Amino acid sequence: MSVQHFLQDLEANSEGLYKVYDRFSFDNIFRVLLNNDFEYEDALNFILCNCSLSALVFQERIYNKYYLSLSAECAMSNDLIVFRNQSLFEIIANRYLDIKNNVGAVSESIRKCAPKSIDNWKEYYFTNVKSKEHIEELGRKLYIKITEVISAEVEDITEKDCIEYMYNMVIDRTFDGYMTEIKTIYGQLQEILKAKVEPAPDEWDRLYNVDFFIKIKDKYIGLQIKPAGGVSHIPQIFKEQKLQANTHKKFTEKFGGKVFYIISIKEGNKKKIHNTNVISEIKDEIKRLQA
Repeated sequence: MSVQHFLQDLEANSEGLYKVYDRFSFDNIFRVLLNNDFEYEDALNFILCNCSLSALVFQERIYNKYYLSLSAECAMSNDLIVFRNQSLFEIIANRYLDIKNNVGAVSESIRKCAPKSIDNWKEYYFTNVKSKEHIEELGRKLYIKITEVISAEVEDITEKDCIEYMYNMVIDRTFDGYMTEIKTIYGQLQEILKAKVEPAPDEWDRLYNVDFFIKIKDKYIGLQIKPAGGVSHIPQIFKEQKLQANTHKKFTEKFGGKVFYIISIKEGNKKKIHNTNVISEIKDEIKRLQA
């Protein structure tokens, strides 16, 4: 296909530049150029001069020099194969495998577990929620469904890919989401308090149930950040706080500062501190220790 013929199918912006806002379009144009005897750098310069590129395309194709791995043959790029497969896995799994019931309440479970590492979460999940064998079986069922429904388009998807997807969904992605929520609240706290919030040593977690601390002179304030799946989960967090009262008292006796619980909830797409009254309490404690 000639370059001019290919470009006729692309939409141009108000400046006359062809809109290339996704990786599929970039790859297709680049391959057409290679097939029309353009060298790699010449093809890149042609696109830069004649196309309007999105930030995603610039980052994932040009900045990291991924375009150098493209070839003239009509084949899907490796990263797009991964993207396609992940999309297929999600669509088929949600439609045919009743994922919500089959993998358990992962959001609620990870909050009960409150893991410090992905290994903590993996051990808790396979012990208390669903077995490793159960997840592997779901992966096999996913593979069967994919090959039954759209076999012609997914010849490169294997049973192993499907099992790894199930592991990734219930372990890695759930843990990443949980840690992102904690880090978001962590950042909010530092901004509001204008004080450095630091992760507590593992020993403090075991002995005093403290996740983070604020150092004031030679004293320490203890913090626990508790993501809640919703307001219905908050009473359970307060119950847990009461059970840990003795260890928090020991922390205060040893390090001088109190321990505070910070509860986070999701509102829309944002994470926010639910028990906002704790902010003034922490500020008062900082002032007390500074005096």
